[in-house]
Amino acid sequence: MAFQCQRDCYMQEFSTAVVSCSPAEITLENSGKKEKIKGFNVILRDTILFPEGGGQPDDRGTIGDVPVLRVTRHGPEAVHFVETALDVGAEVQLKVDWQRRFDHMQQHSGQHLVTALADTMFGYKTTSWELGRQRSTIELDTAAVKTGEIEALEKVVNQKIRDCVPVTVQLLSLDDPAVEKVRSRGLPDDHAGPIRIIDIEGVDANMCCGTHVSNLSHLQIIKILGAEKGKKSKTNLVFLAGNRVLKYTEKSYNTERSLTSLLKTGADDHVEAVDKLQKSVKVLQKNNLNLLRDMAVLIAQNFKNSSNKGNLFCLHRKDGDNEFMNIIANEVGTEDTLLFLTVGDEKGAGLFLLGGPVGIVDELGPRVAELLEGKGAGKKGRFQGKANRMGRRAEVEALLQEHIRHRSSEEE
Repeated sequence: MAFQCQRDCYMQEFSTAVVSCSPAEITLENSGKKEKIKGFNVILRDTILFPEGGGQPDDRGTIGDVPVLRVTRHGPEAVHFVETALDVGAEVQLKVDWQRRFDHMQQHSGQHLVTALADTMFGYKTTSWELGRQRSTIELDTAAVKTGEIEALEKVVNQKIRDCVPVTVQLLSLDDPAVEKVRSRGLPDDHAGPIRIIDIEGVDANMCCGTHVSNLSHLQIIKILGAEKGKKSKTNLVFLAGNRVLKYTEKSYNTERSLTSLLKTGADDHVEAVDKLQKSVKVLQKNNLNLLRDMAVLIAQNFKNSSNKGNLFCLHRKDGDNEFMNIIANEVGTEDTLLFLTVGDEKGAGLFLLGGPVGIVDELGPRVAELLEGKGAGKKGRFQGKANRMGRRAEVEALLQEHIRHRSSEEE
């Protein structure tokens, strides 16, 4: 069957009835983490909430005051997942999240238009597409596109939008001869009911279950951002349609204004200004590394020349790296001296190095890593790694001092 959302893609509210409501559980992503949610699968007499399919994500909305968290298609039925049980037979009011729906309509119709014209103009067939949250991609059956083809394609695409070409929906039976004339990648195994054809007048007729605009003018504009290398000799066209172009433009303009303020140059000079900054940073980083190396040598020599240097040397420096610590360890020597060196945030994360006699380092290295809530590894008298709690350095120093005292008392 065709759902109400497919018969009238612009309908935002709809009265219907609850046919069934059964306990269910789904997995949703929340802040990058997947979590299981218990609730109910609800089937309605009809729906304006589109179930996922045809490369298009599902709609969001409400049944009464109850949010719909997912809509899927099972055979001829649309299944709505909610967290609150609904009474079977109850008359309910459906509302669709129109901003999400219209965005999907723009991207999906935009894909049909770009796909059709890429085929007509250059013979590039579409093998798949993805409607992403920020941008959409069309996979073309070609290893590469030629210079100028994207610009030419975008020009014709936007001319069709300016021409206000109508987009109509036809419902045909499976045995209708007209079905053989339309573009299609095949029907799903559980397809039921009539065949739905999206017809962009004079441009394309394509079998599709998704929601679409009724006129290309509703797309506003399409921007093809570029082409990326796809898998297995394919090319991905990246594009934005409609309101996404406006949002992208606003974001780009705000970024441009911020860069103008930071770089003290006009927009046309941003690339050159950033290039100069990067070169300057590389020079400064090289000079800084040289200074750190020289400083490491001086620190080591100062310790070695100290009259009361003792058997333990501890040092923390905010600026530094593994090379800095290893230079100190090499210069001081670890045969008779126990070294505990750290770099990074004084109380947060950083790097550490424990150097000294092999037996002592092998014994204390893992304990040092544990105290600093980090991880490390070692060999030949050095144990080093990453630390998450530099604020516990004093505890490590106390551990090392106690070990030295205990060892001295044993030797006496």
